[in-house]
Amino acid sequence: MQRPDWAPDTIDIERPSVARMYDYYLGGSHNFAADRAAAQAMVAAVPEAPLMAQANRAFLRRAVHHLAEAGVRQFLDIGSGIPTVGNVHEIAQRIDPQSRVVYVDVDPVAVAHSREILAGNDRAVVVQEDLRNPERILADPDVRKLLDLSQPVAVMIVAVLHFVSDSDRPAELLRALRDALAPGSYLVLSQVSDDGRSGDERAEAERVYQRTDNPLWIRNRAELTALFDGFELVDPGVVWVPQWRPDTPESAEDAERAAFMGGVGRLGD
Repeated sequence: MQRPDWAPDTIDIERPSVARMYDYYLGGSHNFAADRAAAQAMVAAVPEAPLMAQANRAFLRRAVHHLAEAGVRQFLDIGSGIPTVGNVHEIAQRIDPQSRVVYVDVDPVAVAHSREILAGNDRAVVVQEDLRNPERILADPDVRKLLDLSQPVAVMIVAVLHFVSDSDRPAELLRALRDALAPGSYLVLSQVSDDGRSGDERAEAERVYQRTDNPLWIRNRAELTALFDGFELVDPGVVWVPQWRPDTPESAEDAERAAFMGGVGRLGD
């Protein structure tokens, strides 16, 4: 397979990447044959997979818009993936051009393409790091240069936690981030939930993602809600993502088909 110019030499284009599979679900072009094959296998197992990705992306856009309208001007998007239409910086800087955004992703393709997108934008930057290393994220010079952690920050961890196993202690990872935030900061979470799904569907989805570097770790509503420890949930709480402040009542219909649950929490004074 010919390697495109935007793909770093260090990546294995024969092994599926969850970031590039997600890009495929969203109709993007930054994916390879291996990613498309794995994504198509996922669609065969769970036909709603593209809908799930699109609904989750729409949740991110609504959450950023809500927080920017509420006065948040700093965003830390961890596990940001490959940029597509409706990025955090596009939404936040449309409301206030002074908004500052740091993207964090472990995938080198996501990081390389983000750098191309962000060239010339001195209020947005991308850092290559893993959610499992919150201290390294917070200590990164680019993060420290762009974000003032003494002021409110919205931490976005959207469509990422289902790739973090319980053995990685997600509650501790989130606690490390929370403890570094100023009062008035926010946490935005979403992940795949198996509420209402059959055991066969869950098993097949997990089997597909075993082919990638990031196997699935599915959680239910109660488990996701528990990860907001220390934050006050913003109405309507943890719900299927189409139900979180939908643009229209119709857009929240059959919300469970999206398979993602999400919510927003605020760190009190």
